[in-house]
Amino acid sequence: MDVSWIPGDADAVVVAICAVLAVGGASFGIARRSGGKAQDVSKSGGPAETANTSILGSVDDEEAAASGRKAPAPSDVASSAPTTTLFESPESTSGRFGRLRGRLGATLGNVFRKSAISADDYDELEEALLLADVGAMSTDVILESVKSRLAANADLAPHEALRAALLEVIDPDADRSLALGEPGEGEAKSVIVVGVNGVGKTTTVGKLARVLVADGYSVVLGAADTFRAAAADQLETWGARVGVPVERSERDGADPASVAFAAAERAKGDGADAVLIDTAGRLQNKAGLMDELGKIVRVVGKVSPKAEVLLVLDATTGQNGLTQARVFAEATEVTGIVLTKLDGSAKGGIVVAVQRELGVPVKFVGLGEGADDLAPFDPVAFVDSLVGEA
Repeated sequence: MDVSWIPGDADAVVVAICAVLAVGGASFGIARRSGGKAQDVSKSGGPAETANTSILGSVDDEEAAASGRKAPAPSDVASSAPTTTLFESPESTSGRFGRLRGRLGATLGNVFRKSAISADDYDELEEALLLADVGAMSTDVILESVKSRLAANADLAPHEALRAALLEVIDPDADRSLALGEPGEGEAKSVIVVGVNGVGKTTTVGKLARVLVADGYSVVLGAADTFRAAAADQLETWGARVGVPVERSERDGADPASVAFAAAERAKGDGADAVLIDTAGRLQNKAGLMDELGKIVRVVGKVSPKAEVLLVLDATTGQNGLTQARVFAEATEVTGIVLTKLDGSAKGGIVVAVQRELGVPVKFVGLGEGADDLAPFDPVAFVDSLVGEA
């Protein structure tokens, strides 16, 4: 640049101009690498399902292009540390269900609020139970239980008989905890999350990680849904919010079992308490994909003691969820149920139906879209919400 025309302190002016340009260039470089803005992960809602851009490897590729050197080839399975320092403190799991139970609504609240019950009242109760997706067989069991209780005790209020009958079929004494032991044992037990497309598996894994972090567990996430492009990115966002690392593939369609195995090894090497494995949404008529699920369970079991296989069901699908449950139960040993979208449906009776069908307890329920709206299932509070008890 010819600066001979600049009067006075030309050298100082040139230096100042160069400094401004340098700062601007650095700022542009930072904005370019971060997508032009900082990611806000402090909102209560979960990451968008449609996110499909990965930031892993982008910095190395860009730096290589700028310097003329060849970028290193990404490995098939890559470790991901948390991508942000804006960590959140998840809400305590104690009392979550009580805070959220009001969203369920009392679907059976006024049916039996009478001192004397007629045949029409029993018909009304039967209809209400069926509409709540309790299922025909469970409805018959509940009706017979209510009738026998009222016949045996003339002083028993009808709604109290209904409450007792519902509690009996839901089984409040069932063990609904995750078999992870105590935090700090460092055995890295595995929790594999399965289910069909659209039920909210990846979101459930992210929210479950928050539950475990809130309870003092150290966690590693495994993004073994390698067929949906946004799944790994979404899981990374969930992990970043609470400082949980994620194992993922850098190649779409990579072997899910390899990713799951790498996640289990990472958890074991880190001395973590649990490894949560997200799996691809499998249609129940795809035998090959169901076989793949069995492979994931077997491979992870070579490294990490199996704690749980959790089946995620959408509460709004009603009896169709039972069909899904049967197929998954045939593919692998399901140890617990997670019911999502229970807040968007008056059909909470699916809890009764699915437990009766599988003999497996509901362990968690999703009662909202907030990051901490996954709650350990409380059978007593649930029944009270159905019959309208305070």
